[in-house]
Parts: sequence; structure tokens; C-alpha cells
Amino acid sequence: MKPFEYYEPASLAEASDLMRRLGKDASIIAGGTDLLVEMKEELRSVLHLVNIKKIPNLRDFTYDPAAGLRFGALVTVREIETSPHVIGNYPNLAKAVSLLGSVQVRNRATIVGNICRASPSADTIPPLIADGASLSVYNGGTERTILLENFFTGPGRTVLSPGDIVTGISLPAPRPTSGRAYIKHGRRKAMELATVGVAVSIEHVAGQCSDIRIALGAVAPTVIRARRTEDLIRGRRIDAALLAEAAESAMQEATPIGNVRASAAYRRDMVGVLTRRAIGYAMGGAQ
Repeated sequence: MKPFEYYEPASLAEASDLMRRLGKDASIIAGGTDLLVEMKEELRSVLHLVNIKKIPNLRDFTYDPAAGLRFGALVTVREIETSPHVIGNYPNLAKAVSLLGSVQVRNRATIVGNICRASPSADTIPPLIADGASLSVYNGGTERTILLENFFTGPGRTVLSPGDIVTGISLPAPRPTSGRAYIKHGRRKAMELATVGVAVSIEHVAGQCSDIRIALGAVAPTVIRARRTEDLIRGRRIDAALLAEAAESAMQEATPIGNVRASAAYRRDMVGVLTRRAIGYAMGGAQ
């Protein structure tokens, strides 16, 4: 590992100022499960490491039936995985985080860190986008909100500017008529990046869809909303014929690449299969 300067700011203001002054050679560490590996293997050049673990309130975790879920940048993946509030109200997110790495990794990794990594195959991003999550971002004494689906600009790239620090994530409260699902497809059942990931959040009454959000992972430069497929389903009764239409539509919206994990054609086919299944699971089927 190459030498680097280490900082432990005691406040968001101090951390934001450091990141603004140090520039592109500085990185924030929260969980560090990706960052430290890349530094040790000299895959990432980090001259300045800013540890935010001593900043107050970044470990906050709250759930309110009306306001929804909010958790800070230092909340670990394992805390989300084992939370009764998440398991009971956001089963797609609970499923996704249970598939992220090993238990050892989940005990250190943070959801915010996984998001800021901006990988199109990240497990946490599709369900969060499907659930309408937003990020709180601090910079220089002010805080703004960014809808998660607007956060990514490409693989490994986000809209964050110098001095920006993501402080937490908020998710709207689920309605009694909502259903949610996340399906990850990979070569192995554990310790594997997604070949394709599909998340669905749907509002329905007696089989009739009033609203739906579909997020597709690992089939485009960023996790994407399948908006044309959502428009196709919204306002209609869910049946086998509509599911077949939706599967075909989602396949057309995906723009996958081929690599060592799967060909582009295989990924596109799996988008259709998983979209059909995820909608069915979200409507009340077992996952």
C-alpha cells in the first residue's frame, strides 16, 4: 500500500472542507470494504484518506409508519439486513442486502458506501430506486436532497461535487396496498456480483395495478428505471398476457454488454424472465 495522509474530522463542516481542499486525490472511508482492498492492491490512488466515523448523527436509524425509513451514512448493511422495520416493510431491500458479499463484509460495509461506489451491478441500488429513495447531501453548511435515480452519471460516476458528503438515505413509507420484490441472478448463490438484478415496487388492489416502479441492474451503464414497461402495466389488471408483454418490454429497455459473466443476449433474456417473476412476487407470490 502506498503512503497516504489520514484525517479524522469531528464534524460534517470539517469533513466537507477537507474534501473540497484536498480534491480528487482524497477519498472518504466509512466501511472501507472496497476502498481498502483497492488501495492495498494499488488499484486506486489515494493520497488523502478522510475517516468520517467520528462525526455525530451519521449512525442514526429511524422508522415512522407515516414518514418512512431514514438511516445515516454509517449504518451498516448488516444493520439494514436484520432490522425488523426493513424486513417487514421493505422486503426487496432486505433481500438485496442479504445477498451482498459475506456476513463479515456486511458487518463493515455501509449502504451509502455501496451506493457511492456507483456500480451498475450493485445489489442495494435497484430496490432503493424502485422504492423512491432519496439521498441527503451536505456541502459547506447546506444540505440538499437528490433522488437516487438521478444520482448516477455512469459506471463509478455520480453527480457529487467537491466537498459533497452523502449523510443519509430516506425511503417513503409503504402503503398497505404495496408489494415489493428483488431478484438477483448470478453464477453463484453467494459472494457474487449480479449478472442481472430486477427490483419491483407495485401498488395494486384486487389484481389491478395503480402504480409501479421497475429498476434494472447490471444491464446498462447505470441502474435504470424501465419506464416504458411501467407505463405499459400502470392502470391495468395483472394477468399472464400482461406479464408476457412486460417481460418483452423490459428486455427492449435494457442495454447490456457482454463480459466474462454473461453475454449481452443472455442478460437481455434474463431481464424478461426476472421482470415477469419479480412482478409476480410483488403481487403476493413467494420469493
